[in-house]
Amino acid sequence: MFMCRSGPGSCALMAASIAAVRVLVVSVGRLRAPYADDVQHYQRLLARYVRLELVEVRDEARRPLRGPEHPGSQAPAPPDHLRRRLPPRAFVSLLDRGGETFDSLSFSRFIEQRRRSGRDLCFVVGGPHGLDLDGVDHRFSLGALTLPHQLARVVVLEQVYRAHKILAREPYHY
Repeated sequence: MFMCRSGPGSCALMAASIAAVRVLVVSVGRLRAPYADDVQHYQRLLARYVRLELVEVRDEARRPLRGPEHPGSQAPAPPDHLRRRLPPRAFVSLLDRGGETFDSLSFSRFIEQRRRSGRDLCFVVGGPHGLDLDGVDHRFSLGALTLPHQLARVVVLEQVYRAHKILAREPYHY
């Protein structure tokens, strides 16, 4: 869904810039069954709406010390190879339990704003011990519940799919 600005050819230019925007999901660790089938399912569904790229990076982080005996411990810092996989000039949204939460309609508006900006949208999903990444454009929370990092990938893809269905005004979201 997009609006045309006045002027000849402006609709085609806007459509081209929106189509050129990619959605990337950069994830720490390898995806395994049963989540791999779900990711492939949403990858197929999203192909109609967006250029989707899924990137996996090695999980080289050591387990952080957690619990009351280790106050102030944080998620591991991102490895250099993860930073190298983030596209330049992309809008980077890190999944973070303290990040912004959305309902489905507001998330679809978020996606539309990102598409209109002309910048690629990159979601970063940490590994089983989390991830601390400075300098991101946005922090995004899937809610107060703790999810396995592999399931978080599936949920992100489902929500991106749902957002595109909402924007296209096609049935799926109730």
